[in-house]
Amino acid sequence: MTAKAVTIHRILKEEYGDREWHPRLDPVGELVSTILSQNTNDVNRDRAYERLRERFPTWEAVRDAEPAEIERAIRPAGLAGSKGPAIQRALRQASDEGGGEITLDFLAEMPLDEARNWLTHLNGVGPKTAAIVLLFSFNRPAFPVDTHVHRVSQRLGLIGPKISREKAHDLLEALLPPEIYYAFHLNLIAHGRQVCHARQPRCEGCPLLAVCNYGQETTR
Repeated sequence: MTAKAVTIHRILKEEYGDREWHPRLDPVGELVSTILSQNTNDVNRDRAYERLRERFPTWEAVRDAEPAEIERAIRPAGLAGSKGPAIQRALRQASDEGGGEITLDFLAEMPLDEARNWLTHLNGVGPKTAAIVLLFSFNRPAFPVDTHVHRVSQRLGLIGPKISREKAHDLLEALLPPEIYYAFHLNLIAHGRQVCHARQPRCEGCPLLAVCNYGQETTR
């Protein structure tokens, strides 16, 4: 199965390009942005994040603000009543861990399993959010599984049809070579958005058709 995954990686690279790692946001910003991304799209997430940063120029200001003010700022992302408290709780815990400074830099030196456990013990942070922070902020070998990654991985046959998104993190991390996590994750998302749609996937002409269980069944 690892050989199949490497073949898929090669085809995706040819289709969407290689991806060189670079941090998108500072680690705290990545955590906050990912909490905001839950159950919404990228446009609404980014609007909410920008409004939050405009209204509160420091993470300490976000931590100490009235909850209602945070909720107003992040309203474009939806579920502000739960996301706002989750963000503030996460910032308080990061502050406690950092001796008063709001930082997640300590995660860079922490053993990977401990870093993952630290993140997932934050209310509102699950395996996907933890993996995003570890991979995108620190280039650590964690593989995030979002809706697109989960759907495309199942159709390709990399994971079983009844495997949950939570369980898929462990299975895909074990299956994939760590050095391809970053590019594989981004290219699977690109493929899910452009070709392997949730409804009416474009199997005909798909570059992965020859190695896709779902595509072979559909076009037989």
